[in-house]
Amino acid sequence: MIYRWLADGIVVVHGAFVVFVMLGAFLALRWRWVVWLHVPAAIWGVLIEYADWICPLTPLENVLRARAGEVAYTGDFIQHHLLAALYPTGLTPAIRWVLGSIALAVNLVAYSLLIRRLRRERAAMA
Repeated sequence: MIYRWLADGIVVVHGAFVVFVMLGAFLALRWRWVVWLHVPAAIWGVLIEYADWICPLTPLENVLRARAGEVAYTGDFIQHHLLAALYPTGLTPAIRWVLGSIALAVNLVAYSLLIRRLRRERAAMA
């Protein structure tokens, strides 16, 4: 039972990480220190998609599920948990590039807003 709970916890952490990769830059608009956490996370998240890598949390979840007596799944977290309903035929490299590009675009927009705000603040102080 504990292994299943741990696997479910990994899913929650993994999902939170994906949301942070996508939207964490907007937190930096409020709390500037978030940039130091978000930039490496965003780079990692985009690289995972572009390079067709598997996040280390996915095999960890599968190991925990196997120890709990459940069937491990193939593919990665996004394919299994998030895209199964949207893309039932599977996660193709083209879809991964689209997802990576969306994450990159959202973050570029958020950081451009942050940079613009910082420039306005500096101009107001001068």
